[in-house]
Amino acid sequence: MRQSMSRVGKCIDNGPMEGFWGILKSEMYYLRKFTDKNVLTAAIQDYIAFYNTRRYQKRLNCMTPMEFHAAYAA
Repeated sequence: MRQSMSRVGKCIDNGPMEGFWGILKSEMYYLRKFTDKNVLTAAIQDYIAFYNTRRYQKRLNCMTPMEFHAAYAA
């Protein structure tokens, strides 16, 4: 992962990532105990893949991002 900000000192850039990390913690991190950094890193990577492809999202009419893309890309 890389840090990405459009302008120096603009807190609005932080909002989407703060929201994402809050969702990640509530849906994945707080539900499990991690004793190894490698296991935690793998779990975060798996969750990011799940979030980006298979997680149903209300803002996408209760579809996964992949279903939404397939439905509206044509």
